[in-house]
Amino acid sequence: MNRTASIKDVANHASVAVGTVSNVLNYPDRVSQRTKERVLKAIDELGFVRNDAARQLRAGHSRTVGLIVLDVGNPFFTSVVRAAEDAASVQGSAVLLGDSGHDAGREANYIDLFQEQRVQGLLISPVGDVTERLDLLRERGVPTVLVDRLADESRFSSVSVDDDAGGYLAARHLLDTGRRRLAFVGGPTSIRQVSDRLQGAQRAVKEEPDATLEVLASEGMTVLTGRSVGNMLVERRPEELPDGIFCANDLLALGVMQSLTMTHTFRIPEDVALIGYDDIDFAVSAVVPLSSIRQPTEALGRTAIELLTEEVESQNATHRAVVFTPELVVRQSTGKA
Repeated sequence: MNRTASIKDVANHASVAVGTVSNVLNYPDRVSQRTKERVLKAIDELGFVRNDAARQLRAGHSRTVGLIVLDVGNPFFTSVVRAAEDAASVQGSAVLLGDSGHDAGREANYIDLFQEQRVQGLLISPVGDVTERLDLLRERGVPTVLVDRLADESRFSSVSVDDDAGGYLAARHLLDTGRRRLAFVGGPTSIRQVSDRLQGAQRAVKEEPDATLEVLASEGMTVLTGRSVGNMLVERRPEELPDGIFCANDLLALGVMQSLTMTHTFRIPEDVALIGYDDIDFAVSAVVPLSSIRQPTEALGRTAIELLTEEVESQNATHRAVVFTPELVVRQSTGKA
């Protein structure tokens, strides 16, 4: 196997000092045009590839950004990641992705790993309260921005969506279509987004004296989990079934929809209205097009990178909390009762 060309090989090939090659790579304005061309020609002829790892060690950081999300299998997070990658690419940086899978231990491992990789900064949608760990990370020179989670502006910058308002929108819409026996599907409630959406739904239901809200806690936020909840519901007598269901995300809603429609016992929306959250691409192409609460995923990812750039470029940057307002998207699954 051929040995990889080193910076010393380039220097010898171009008949210059090693320091001159280093200047061409890192400080080209310090080198004459003629010398620069000779060094670049040597680099091309030898197939030299600069050792970024070594350069990162000297500089103390890399051109990479760490991003930890709750569930990379959720199309919502996939869209946020894509937007963050696009924004980072424009700035000449790359995104390293970590999927915590709602597991605090796994999340901690990614935080440690990204610190070892000397990332410029960290974007994180946390499982729980990671304030102390992120404080320590910042003390070590790694700024952090919370994504899809509102942060205390005195400690961190954050970009999020008003999930309480989103939960209110969803439940209010079901109530406005004449539904009164509502159910909320989601969990675990230790996830801040889930608890905020539930809180908003409860606020809407309190506005109608004859309305009720049953909480159907789920162990996860996947299609299969939603299908399990749906299977439980179809075992009930018709009079015990809610007439409006709000799921904490679209994946849960699609699972519930599958269970209810496959039995041919309950019709959506005639018997049960169903609304999700996130407005993922699959929502519009469901068997019954799914009403949902839309989150601005592109703006979330792009703004996260912008906030992190502010933190990286200035240690005295003012922390900011950017909060977007969600939007109700009405489709066939919540037609009038």
